[in-house]
Order: sequence, then structure tokens, then C-alpha cells
Amino acid sequence: MTCCDHIQSPRMTRRKAMQAVALGAGVSLLSTLQPGVARAGGHTEMLLLTCMDFRLVHHVETYMNARGLQDKFDHVVLAGASLGALNDRFPAWSEVFWQHLDLAISLHEVHRVMILDHRDCGAYKMILGEPAVKDADTELKSHVKQLYAVRSAILVKHPHMEVEIGLMALDGTVLQVV
Repeated sequence: MTCCDHIQSPRMTRRKAMQAVALGAGVSLLSTLQPGVARAGGHTEMLLLTCMDFRLVHHVETYMNARGLQDKFDHVVLAGASLGALNDRFPAWSEVFWQHLDLAISLHEVHRVMILDHRDCGAYKMILGEPAVKDADTELKSHVKQLYAVRSAILVKHPHMEVEIGLMALDGTVLQVV
């Protein structure tokens, strides 16, 4: 007789054993998350909307970190950023943006949105055409017009929201649009 032979326990079924293992694995996984990483039901500073352009991924991360926003924002990526959020050619993209914004508000108490377009955007060329981006001045005007349109649409639906808009150059510098 061992020390524990006198303890009687109900027979554990295979199903209950697997549930216990799954629960333990889930708890173990959750315990590995770094402090400060946003979780469902938590709070993040903002929702960031950027373009999918691979050339700027590092610059966007550097920019957000420099602003003190590391691990403090939700990130939505759509081709064209502001153009992806509001265009007639790909209306499903707009639906995705609005659904993500609503979810970020609900889950993470987001109260700010930052929309960050970028120079030399292929989506702008494809959706608006070459004349909309034919030179630096025309390109700037196209982005500013679109950024204002999305900001206005957000404020109509969510008047309490703060909305920042900007244009990133390919070197990572950002022009804040006011």
C-alpha cells in the first residue's frame, strides 16, 4: 500500500482527462504572454490603419514605437490605407475596416484612430489611376483628399473618436495632415 492508496477518486473518463489537459495547456499558454500586450477586454490607445506595402513595415513599427505606442494599438492593414477604407471599386474592404473599428471599440475601448497613408502607393495608382499620382504635388493632394474623407466618415459614425491622419514617405518620415 502506498501513501495515497487510501484516497478514493471518481473514475476520470478519457474525455474529462483531455479537457483537463486542454485547460492546463491554455492556462500555460496565457501565462507566457508578455505584460503590457493587449488582450480581449483590455484597453489600447488606438486603431492604426496602414497600407500593406512591405517596404514600410519596419518604418511603421519604428514610428509607432517612437511615439510611445509599442503594444498599445490595434493594427488594420488594407491596400491603400485610407483608400482601402473608402472606395467604390472594392467595397468589401470598407466593410472590413468598419467591422474592425467597431470591434476595436468594443473589445479594446479604442478612442483614437490613426490613418497612415504613404507615398508611391500602388493601390492609389491602381484605383485612382496614374493622373492622381502623376507628380509629388498631385499625389499629396490625392492623399489629403482621401484622408479627409475617411476622417469625416469616422467622425460621422463615431463623433467621440479622435482621428489622426498622416502621409509617410518611403524613408519613414511622416507628414501630419491637419
